[in-house]
Amino acid sequence: MKVIEYSERDKIREILERETLDLDKVMKSVGEIIGKVREGGDSALVDYSKKFDDFELTKENIRVSKEEIKDAHSRVNENLVKALKHAHRNITRFHKEQMRRIEKGWSAEIEDGVNIGEKITPIENIGAYVPGGRTSYASTVLMTCIPAKVAGSKRIVIVSPPPISDSILVAADICGVNEIYRVGGAQAIAALTHGTETIKPVDKIVGPGNVYVMAAKMLVYGKVDIDMPAGPSEVLILADKTANSRFIAADLLAQAEHDPNAQCVLVTDSEGVIEGVEKEIAKQIESIKTKETAKEGMKNSAVILTRNIKESIEFANRYATEHLEIMTEKPDEVAEKIRDAGAIFLGEYSPVAAGDYASGGNHVLPTGGTARFSSGLSVRDFLKTSSIQRIKKEGLLTLKETIETISNSEGFDAHKKSVRIRFE
Repeated sequence: MKVIEYSERDKIREILERETLDLDKVMKSVGEIIGKVREGGDSALVDYSKKFDDFELTKENIRVSKEEIKDAHSRVNENLVKALKHAHRNITRFHKEQMRRIEKGWSAEIEDGVNIGEKITPIENIGAYVPGGRTSYASTVLMTCIPAKVAGSKRIVIVSPPPISDSILVAADICGVNEIYRVGGAQAIAALTHGTETIKPVDKIVGPGNVYVMAAKMLVYGKVDIDMPAGPSEVLILADKTANSRFIAADLLAQAEHDPNAQCVLVTDSEGVIEGVEKEIAKQIESIKTKETAKEGMKNSAVILTRNIKESIEFANRYATEHLEIMTEKPDEVAEKIRDAGAIFLGEYSPVAAGDYASGGNHVLPTGGTARFSSGLSVRDFLKTSSIQRIKKEGLLTLKETIETISNSEGFDAHKKSVRIRFE
């Protein structure tokens, strides 16, 4: 692991300005895919499935049947089903608590006779992209579908590259979702946006994916809403001299095994912790089944050596990580000073893995520094608000002169007259 002192400004800037998604190189080809799916519908999906997934998709098997979902239960390990149900309970409880705090609309009298408020309603049609490829992401089914369900979305659609694993089908069934299509990549995003003969369009698309999926989401934004453009997963561990080096090493490796492009950063004011972590990584990496991927991921690792905890906190806020673990003597006090992080994990027994799977928080989080201005997926992403205005005659009278003055200044005569006519 390369150790960088916080005073080395150029090297720190390089870490902060990490390139996570090079969308430009794929935008043209993704745009062509979207155009062909829009024009060709199911036929284009069949062609792209053969080309990109080497899968014989037909117009008849694009949608996963109810029988296939039922059969998947018989092939999935009972312990996994039990674990998915446990995670489902906790994730549902977390998002229900979110919903309980925001579901009621409100109204207030702004001035005499002028009452205004908000009505909150769910987005009706949701598309959830569940990645395939390296592994099966049943947990992503839970994280994308549960908050949509809790928010009250009427229709939730899952798309995933073929062949779709049994665990994804079981997770979808646990969530009460049975509209599933074996389509992946940019073509799946195009189908969800524009619709085909088989797939009806949605209003919003959520869920992580590769660079082609992310580019497609960016290109269709405006026709539909999207959650966020997500890059490679990342963790920042903020530690002091009291931290357990074994735990830090284990959590860095857990991040590194995600992807060869995963970002793994340790920031600490303790040289002793750094020494201990390096020894533990060398020891632990040989015992994990994913060590080859983890070794590649660890090439993106960095250790930031600061002079004190204040500098460590400053770096953490500048880095604005997806996952922030705080392993210090007083983690709650440190957390109070954190403004920019997707999800925060306090103390030695709060690893990112808990949040990835079972504690209840959502694991669809902002990456690449976007935690400076965005949040993790929540029920809020599946809700929209409409302002409601009820104005009495006397209330409009108090607004009349202001409306007329501003509309005059902007050259909108009919605006002025639409108010004035009510008093003639």
